[in-house]
Amino acid sequence: MPDITTLLLFLTSAMTLLLIPGPAMLYIVTRSAAQGRQIGQISALGIALGDIVQVLAATFGLSALLVSSSLAFSLVKYLGAAYLLFLGLSTLIKRGKVEQQSMQPVKRSRAFLQGLVVEILNPKSALFFLAFLPQFVNPARGSIIVQMLFFGSLFVALSFSCDNIYASLAGLLSGKLKESKGFLSSQRYVVGAIYILLGLITAFTGIQTEG
Repeated sequence: MPDITTLLLFLTSAMTLLLIPGPAMLYIVTRSAAQGRQIGQISALGIALGDIVQVLAATFGLSALLVSSSLAFSLVKYLGAAYLLFLGLSTLIKRGKVEQQSMQPVKRSRAFLQGLVVEILNPKSALFFLAFLPQFVNPARGSIIVQMLFFGSLFVALSFSCDNIYASLAGLLSGKLKESKGFLSSQRYVVGAIYILLGLITAFTGIQTEG
């Protein structure tokens, strides 16, 4: 177990990072604002599971292998970008009455799986956990693997809590916005555009890493 100083430093660093808006937070807020708090929280749960996968990958060296192979790294990046672009385009080309679309419930399993896939294919998460977690590991205090898993699990728990707060706030905003006909008519365009923007950001990150 880490000493109290290291633990406090980790908690301070983690909370500071979590307060900075990122792709996952933007994804959850978009989901919640468009379809309600519950769907946003389910998406957050999928992202949390994706983070757990990333923590395990960082702990057991898979992330290091990914970073060392430019081909594998680029493949994951562009798969993630393509998936986000697909979500955006499929949202934009939906047909039918806007009011019916906005009220149509999204399957929980679909929201969960989309959050999971988005986070697993987020290349910045692999880099983040690989770079961040080892900073708080002290070989003199026991197993490196156990410490990595401890800090990783703690970060995921903090992240999931913050994401739920974002989802709840965006869900409250959703109730207000859905009373506006202007919001109903533009909702899918805004959501689709945000997904496409996230996809382009992911693709751009891949290009920068290769350079």
